[in-house]
Amino acid sequence: MAPPPSGSLPLQQRLLQLAQTLQFAWFVGHLTLLFCIFRYSFSYITFNFYSRWASFSYRTAFVSAAVTYGIVVYKAFRARSRAGSRAQGGALALAADENVQYLAMALVWLFSPQYPLAMLPFGVYSIFHVATYTRTNLIPTLQPPQQTAAAGASPGAKPTYAPNATADMIGKFVKEYYDASMGLVAILEILLWGRILLSAIVFQKGSWILIAIYTAFLRARFAQSSFVQGQFRQLEARIDSLVGGQSTPPVARQVWGAVKNASRTFRDTTDIGHYVNGASAQKKAT
Repeated sequence: MAPPPSGSLPLQQRLLQLAQTLQFAWFVGHLTLLFCIFRYSFSYITFNFYSRWASFSYRTAFVSAAVTYGIVVYKAFRARSRAGSRAQGGALALAADENVQYLAMALVWLFSPQYPLAMLPFGVYSIFHVATYTRTNLIPTLQPPQQTAAAGASPGAKPTYAPNATADMIGKFVKEYYDASMGLVAILEILLWGRILLSAIVFQKGSWILIAIYTAFLRARFAQSSFVQGQFRQLEARIDSLVGGQSTPPVARQVWGAVKNASRTFRDTTDIGHYVNGASAQKKAT
C-alpha cells in the first residue's frame, strides 16, 4: 500500500490527498460491499429475497467486488507494463492469477440468479482489507503519529513514534483471526459448490453452465490455496470415516471410491500450473 499523506499537512488537505488515490476507491469498494451484505441480510432474514432493496443490495455488492478486484488487476498490469516485463504463459498465466479469478466470479455472480452464499467469501476478504487499510492509511491520516523523544538518544538516532491504540487493536485482530477466516472462506466456497450442484440437479435455469464455471474457479482455488486444500482433506477424512463403518453398505463404499478416483483424475488433468510451467519452459527453450 502507498504511504498515508504527510502528517505536516492540514487535516483537510490530508483527507483530500488520500481520497484522490486509486487505493481509496478500492477501500470504498470494499466498504460498500460490506454495507450491501449487511443490508441484504435484513431482507434475507425476513424472507424478502427479491424485494427491490434486496436485489439492489445484492447486485451492488458484486459491482463493488468487481470494482475492487478490477483495480487490483489494473494496478498489477500497469506495474508490469512500467517494468517492461511480459507475462509468462499467456492466457493460462492470466487465468492462474487469483485477483483475475475473483474479478471474473464477481461478474459471473452479478449476472446470475441470486446465490446469497456467494457474497460471504467476498465479505470476509473485505473485512480484512478494510481493517488493514484503516490501520495503515486512514488512522495515520486522521491522527498522524506523534514523535516521542527517547531519553539519552543521540541526535542522529532513528525517530520513534507513540503507538496508536486503535491501530494496534486492528493489527492484533488481523493477525489473530486471519488464518481462521481464510479457512472459513474455503468452507464457504466448498459449500457454495454444493449449493450450485443442488440447483443443477433440479435443472434450475443456467445452473449447469454456472456449475461448470464455478468448478473451474474452485479448482484454481484448490491449486493456489492451502486453506482450500486443507478443507478438502478434512472433508475427505470425514466421509472416509463415515463410509468406513461396518454398518455402511458396500455399494456406498464403492460409490465413494469412484467419486474419489474421479476427483483425483479431474485434479490431475486440470493442473493449470503444470501447463503454465510447461509453456514457460518451452518458450525459454525456443
